[in-house]
Amino acid sequence: MRVAALADVHGNAPALAAVLADVANERVDAIVFCGDLTWGPLPSETLELVRSIAVPTHFVRGNADRMVGSDESERGAWLAAQHGEEATAFVNGFPSHLVLDVEGLGPTRFVHGSPRSDEECVTPQTPEERVREFMAGVPERVVVTAHVHVSYDRQVGDVRLVGPGSVGRPYEGRRGARWALLGPDVELRETQYDHEAAAERYLASGIPEVQLDVEALLDPITRDEIIADAEARVFAG
Repeated sequence: MRVAALADVHGNAPALAAVLADVANERVDAIVFCGDLTWGPLPSETLELVRSIAVPTHFVRGNADRMVGSDESERGAWLAAQHGEEATAFVNGFPSHLVLDVEGLGPTRFVHGSPRSDEECVTPQTPEERVREFMAGVPERVVVTAHVHVSYDRQVGDVRLVGPGSVGRPYEGRRGARWALLGPDVELRETQYDHEAAAERYLASGIPEVQLDVEALLDPITRDEIIADAEARVFAG
């Protein structure tokens, strides 16, 4: 099985459309979304794209997915209205993890944060001691994590940690949707698209605090910044 791992779309439908076009050229056997699918400016458009995927598609629940419909902030209320009952139940109902047998990698666990929490930050600099802690009782030796929006491929003891990065809101210090192709090895991919056109769609969406989304889209923070912040927090909602 060859798998495309996509994470942290955050309602960026233009980025997702571009990535899915690239994925279509790879003849994958499955696509796995590793959480935080619709929490962003274009949730309805994002769900429409997801529903159009022809290959087997799996979903893992992120912290933002379970917040849809329950967050009482102005932004949360807007997002709840955009989803409606059916879409809210859909994203709320994603499982906490998924295991697939990937060609060349073997049984691979897909999560959002870490195997023990969808809010745990796992980065290229996470100490080996903490890796051992969150891997306690986990039989798989390959784990795909998301949440921190940084792409990486790292060996820690006998555990291989893979971060596909973020499709819709990457924290890499430069533009471009990130994802990963798994099987028979790990390939970290970058897909470019029209960010200015996406920003215009953001501004027209009506989502509260849209300027934060536009800034993150057009001028993403650097890897070093987010890794330092994530390791200082360890758990972040």
